Amino acid sequence: MASPSPLRNASHRRLNPLTGEWVLVSPHRTQRPWQGRREPQAPTPALAHDPDCYLCPGNSRANGVRNPDYPHTFVFDNDFPALKADAPTTREVDGLLVAEDETGLCHVLCFSPRHDLTLARMAVADIERVVDVWVEETIALGGLPDIASVQIFENRGEMMGASNPHPHGQIWATRHLPNELEKETDRQAAYLVQHGRPLLVDYLDRELELGERVVFANDDFCVLVPFWAIWPFETMILPRRRIGGFEELRTREKTSLAAALSQLTRRYDKLFDTPFPYSMGFHQKPTDGALHVEWQMHAHFYPPLLRSATIRKFMVGFEMLGSPQRDLTPEAAAERLREAAG
Repeated sequence: MASPSPLRNASHRRLNPLTGEWVLVSPHRTQRPWQGRREPQAPTPALAHDPDCYLCPGNSRANGVRNPDYPHTFVFDNDFPALKADAPTTREVDGLLVAEDETGLCHVLCFSPRHDLTLARMAVADIERVVDVWVEETIALGGLPDIASVQIFENRGEMMGASNPHPHGQIWATRHLPNELEKETDRQAAYLVQHGRPLLVDYLDRELELGERVVFANDDFCVLVPFWAIWPFETMILPRRRIGGFEELRTREKTSLAAALSQLTRRYDKLFDTPFPYSMGFHQKPTDGALHVEWQMHAHFYPPLLRSATIRKFMVGFEMLGSPQRDLTPEAAAERLREAAG
């Protein structure tokens, strides 16, 4: 696509090669007036230490355990985990009714002792400490028997269901591959067999050649709005070389990843002059013992804000029953995020 496609200004659909699914793009709908729901703006935490926060250093959590006076990051077992390591291993089949066990571990990672510091406000060196923990957790959890996947993610803001404003993320290790990881594994493996190169390596080469969806790039990582993005300001972070998972990161690449995270989250906050809500997570190769040479690790950011700090996108109607749809094109979103530098 060396020159702008005639489809760009007309309704069209785009294929996500990672999942095999389509997204409907309707650029002409950006002009429609909005009289729908406006979200209240969540207040920005003003306290460096909140005595009532169960994630701040020295405070008691819901189960009565007291947090240590941690100076940087802090990891602990989730007090209310979605997965347990000791669940019974069994499978039940009754015709179309199929159920099977899912065991695993759920950890919580506090990014900083400061209650008021999000990734967007943290120094790159402190974000690098978070990256170091992601590496350590991937190695430790991925090395356990019966763990096929280590999923690292963050839900930022009340709009995304975060139960506590203290900046934190989670790490879930599961016995089976989650749906999205299974789809991405299958599609990347099929592409490698057909083309002899990793799918996302080829994809990044093309995006860097075109430039129109690239938001930020350094020597080791690139932030871009994917061609098939669903959410208005959805982004991906991709490494420039083939890296299957966190355990393969070199020392310099940890710093570069921290810098990319800082750049992206700061741009998000500046876009609508508000703490930008999002769900983000890293997809990395399964930890089932196979080599998975088809895999390229990457991060997905899914922010819901659409036009302002108080107007969000909803996945409803046709999107729930048919396929996802977006008005703002990925190219326009990337341009807005590039302009938000500073």
